[in-house]
Amino acid sequence: MARRKQSPDFVIFAVAMTILAIGMVMVYSASSIKSEMQFKDALYFLKRQAGWAVVGLIGMLFLMNFDYWHLRRYAIPIVVFSFFLLAIVLVPGIGREINGARRWVGFGSYAIQPSEMAKLTLVIYLAHFLTRGAGRVQDFWRGVIPVLAILGAAGLLIMGEPDLGTAVALAGTVFLMLFVSGARPAHLVGLALSALPVLGAAIFSADYRRRRFFAFLNPWADPSDTGYHIIQALYALGSGGLFGVGLGRSRQKLFYLPEAHTDFIFAIIAEELGFIGAAVILLLFFVLIWRGYKVAISAPDAFASVLAAGLTTMIALQLIINIGVVTASLPITGIPLPFISSGGSSLVFTMMGVGILLNISKYSVV
Repeated sequence: MARRKQSPDFVIFAVAMTILAIGMVMVYSASSIKSEMQFKDALYFLKRQAGWAVVGLIGMLFLMNFDYWHLRRYAIPIVVFSFFLLAIVLVPGIGREINGARRWVGFGSYAIQPSEMAKLTLVIYLAHFLTRGAGRVQDFWRGVIPVLAILGAAGLLIMGEPDLGTAVALAGTVFLMLFVSGARPAHLVGLALSALPVLGAAIFSADYRRRRFFAFLNPWADPSDTGYHIIQALYALGSGGLFGVGLGRSRQKLFYLPEAHTDFIFAIIAEELGFIGAAVILLLFFVLIWRGYKVAISAPDAFASVLAAGLTTMIALQLIINIGVVTASLPITGIPLPFISSGGSSLVFTMMGVGILLNISKYSVV
């Protein structure tokens, strides 16, 4: 089977850049007042986001022109390095603790989240592992169990930060990769059923997660504490109406809605741009995800197909979880909105993943 090189998928590139541009505008709108109050610079968070965007763009362009097939030879080293970072971030004095979570490692005012890197590197490694031997994935002990062991190790380290949202998104991505690789339906059903009690145990093993879960069911039962985020997000969503209150005119960003420029930025989007603006952004994400799966379907080999599907699912699940939390459809968990939420690690590694997708799109089956 030969590979024919062609131009990368322009739609994926254009949509990703459009969402990124919208994200820049909304990060400034949602954070300018906080930036002015906290740092005496209304552009503080925008400048940081722009800097990370440049790094992400460089990574995206590099990987867009780096033949995806060569990623197989680096799959093991990069995933080992990711596990190393996931481990050291839990070490006091090395990992940075913010709001009770130890998720960052870095120098000075710049830090990365190893869990964001781990999502990308695990997708690359598992695409390599699942397609290394014909029929391997259909063997439960040789194909599925090793994948679960790797996922379990990564999940435990990520949960130690703690970061349930990222662990769930990673688990969902791996499940989809098993499906695309040809895992037996009986094995997949068994995994899905066994995951439910594990998820329940994770939720109820920590008091704050248990309280968030019940707050999601009825946020008005505790409006000043566990239900506060959800209620303020719903106020933002509801007050936006059809056309929004106007760009830059959000009231909830005036220190009512916590994390207005990060995890809950979609609520500010809906408040300022209304239902139509929010729907346009969701439509852009839908096009990006559709094109990503199209690349996976038309990929020239199994490795590329599983890799593209994993990368696309990673974006899709982050979108679903973030929107679900903001709209009170899912319990609160900290996970960013891809390309839009303020935060360097998520932006850089998401853009790098898109770069790999664009590289795969340059090849087709002859």
